Amino acid sequence: MTERAHAAHAEGETGVWSGSWVAERLGVELAGDEALTALLGLALRRNPKRAHLLVSNVLGKHVPQSPSVVYGHGVALGRRVRELLGAEAAEGAVVLGYAETATGLGHSVADGLGSAPYLHSTRRAVAGVARAGGFEESHSHATSHLLLPQDPALLAGDGPLVLVDDEFSTGNTVLNTIRALHERYPRKRYVVVALVDMRSPADAGRLDAFAGEIGARVDLVTTASGTVRLPPGVLEKGQELVARYEAPPVDPATEPTTERPEATTERTTEATSEPASGPTGGSPGAASPGSVERVELRWPHDVPDGGRHGFTAADRDRLESALPGMAARIHDALPARARRVLVLGFEELMYAPLRLAQALEQAVGGDVEVRYSTTTRSPVLAVDDPGYAIRTRLVFPAHDDPADGPGERYAYNVAGAGFDAVIAVVDSAADTPALHAPDGLAVRLAAHVPHVLLAVVPSYVPHASPAPQAPERPPMLPEPLRGPAFSSYAPDEVGWLLQDLSDVTLEAPTEEREEAIQSGGAHYAESLPVEYQPSEQYQELFHAALESSAARLARAVGAVTEVVLTERSPSPVLVSLARAGTPVGVLMRRWARFRHGLDLPHYAVSIVRGRGIDANALRWLADHHNPADVVFVDGWTGKGAITRELAAALRDFEASDGVTGFDPEIAVLADPGSCVRTYGTRDDFLIPSACLNSTVSGLISRTVLRADLVGPHDFHGAKFYRELAGADLSPAFLDAVSARFPDVTESVDAHVKELLSADRTPTWEGWAAVERISEEYGIHDVNLVKPGVGETTRVMLRRVPWKVLARAGAGADLDHVRLLAEQRGVPVEEVADLPYTCVGLIHPQYTRGATGADGKAVTL
Repeated sequence: MTERAHAAHAEGETGVWSGSWVAERLGVELAGDEALTALLGLALRRNPKRAHLLVSNVLGKHVPQSPSVVYGHGVALGRRVRELLGAEAAEGAVVLGYAETATGLGHSVADGLGSAPYLHSTRRAVAGVARAGGFEESHSHATSHLLLPQDPALLAGDGPLVLVDDEFSTGNTVLNTIRALHERYPRKRYVVVALVDMRSPADAGRLDAFAGEIGARVDLVTTASGTVRLPPGVLEKGQELVARYEAPPVDPATEPTTERPEATTERTTEATSEPASGPTGGSPGAASPGSVERVELRWPHDVPDGGRHGFTAADRDRLESALPGMAARIHDALPARARRVLVLGFEELMYAPLRLAQALEQAVGGDVEVRYSTTTRSPVLAVDDPGYAIRTRLVFPAHDDPADGPGERYAYNVAGAGFDAVIAVVDSAADTPALHAPDGLAVRLAAHVPHVLLAVVPSYVPHASPAPQAPERPPMLPEPLRGPAFSSYAPDEVGWLLQDLSDVTLEAPTEEREEAIQSGGAHYAESLPVEYQPSEQYQELFHAALESSAARLARAVGAVTEVVLTERSPSPVLVSLARAGTPVGVLMRRWARFRHGLDLPHYAVSIVRGRGIDANALRWLADHHNPADVVFVDGWTGKGAITRELAAALRDFEASDGVTGFDPEIAVLADPGSCVRTYGTRDDFLIPSACLNSTVSGLISRTVLRADLVGPHDFHGAKFYRELAGADLSPAFLDAVSARFPDVTESVDAHVKELLSADRTPTWEGWAAVERISEEYGIHDVNLVKPGVGETTRVMLRRVPWKVLARAGAGADLDHVRLLAEQRGVPVEEVADLPYTCVGLIHPQYTRGATGADGKAVTL
């Protein structure tokens, strides 16, 4: 195939539909308007959620296209929206585009609409800019969208909201966005805009039903419509094709072409950074890597680089005035003999390079052929076939220090397209050493194109938001506390969203606390028990228990972490419920690094029964992460009280703050109460971190919530027992379990397969058992019944126990409980059909004169 033929194919000029390869092999049908096949090709995703990718020929993302064609399609859609709304309503409209693919399209629609301000969602968190919302894109490989307007009032008006995406497929993303925004900023009219409407017949009626549900008008404006007909098993067939045609990079200059099955022209074409020829090579005659030079744009300092924080009509006017001069500077920097030029944008930065490309196209007239496309996060298979939309793929590492960590990025249909020069346009946040590294984008481009020009647009930094933006909150919440200043954990293991109350005397005798709690005179979170100092015999039991259970713990840690990564988020933010959840969160973080090389964020927050979760901690998390990525972690479930507490607290927080996305489903190591879906095991066994208090939890106390110590804008408090450093077993516990990770890898894989295929719907049988025990023993208060080994241990260490119920035949898991019971004079009663290994009963109606079941005073 000649370079010019390859280039012609990329723009759909060969007469071969660029979706025929996928259609023939998967049985996928594109049915609808005649314009569909001109607008769209097909490719295969490297994505477990969806097999096919609709590749737009006019979007300027995957396929290089004339910038006037790309811009023209967006402006035309905007003009149609203006006609639909009428001039008066259009003046009050706001346009919202979706990252990353539709950021430029949405901006072009706003231009066509007239003076409408524009905002696009983003996957790049920006320090100091508060979130105005966020949402998920369920089928995407990278789902988290943030809304970060400089002026929150941009979304708070009552004029029409115009939402722009490249395709309208199921409608889930758009409808979820409207629902979330409508709850905070209700308005009467919405307009959904897309290049193509590809909804199935089953989805077609949802828009009208949804509009009726929210009491607003929702219109749809598209360039073309149709549907994708998918045969049964298409996802599996697509994955099989990807596996068959995906190949490691090869150097076509040194390795002979090896034909793939089924046709002599089919090859996966992942271009390398080495000089090459043929379909993965550069321009004819390019024998060595091209040059990389900078071109100074002189971008206006007062013009945002795009719509990440909002783009107004005044911004548009200033940009229009500056474009001809910037285009002239690019033209002057091009080599004299360049006849085919690509302006390559960068992920979400689509509009600025598009307008630069359009202005360059106008400046050069017919002398130079200008094309436009952008790099992307989206992993797509490349196959060098005339009937396939993605012919070549350049792979390079992310170079903008993304919040979700390092990863591959891609430029499609650039190598082998016959370009004499590429103008790579990035923002200053992405002009990093990684961009210029040996495997970076600049070098990769230079291996295939003789001349590479780098144009840097300054990343727009919003001005400080006015103070009235959020009067109900403090201007800034403090950063998390970290070891060694707070806790004995390493600083990267966990950040504590707590305040340090180490200098405050909060401890009270156990009996005194119990009497105050049960009489209603105090809440358990207003004071702390005196820290239990284990005897030598008890410490020996702890070490023996850890030795015998380390592998079982490691297996449960691995299982729950794998379930989280599979079902909840590929890049979760672990948020432990302090303090029992904290060691588990640290271990889950270690497993993710051990098994997958992931460096997951991990925080610890306070949740208090009857008082809810720390709302300020939630606010901090929402400002720094996507709430949908947050996974709450605890050690175990008992009867499920905290599970219910968290769900209720998150509902209240959503109502008070309008922040959505936090999932109340807790991930736990052990779920003997059958209260959650995400767990490592449902066995009720000894988790050694329950045996001790602070000395196995980073030397941190229980959390404290007391009005005279914790103000409305403070995190809940806790103490750091620095004086107990000599007795600290926290690192030893973590290291003992982590050391068993390599031993349990295979069993974890098998266990995870069982979990993912099992019905894990909570039955709440633990709660039912607690209610039954409460009545049978005349307690009549489920809060005084603590089921499970972990909860029973807590009763023995922190409360005034009445008795312990033990399952008949329970073995070594109860050795430490039996020892504590002996030390405290508490009877242990064996029960034949107990659903837990043991249950701890707190003395009902306790006073310091109360006696135990055997007539002895229940005191230490």
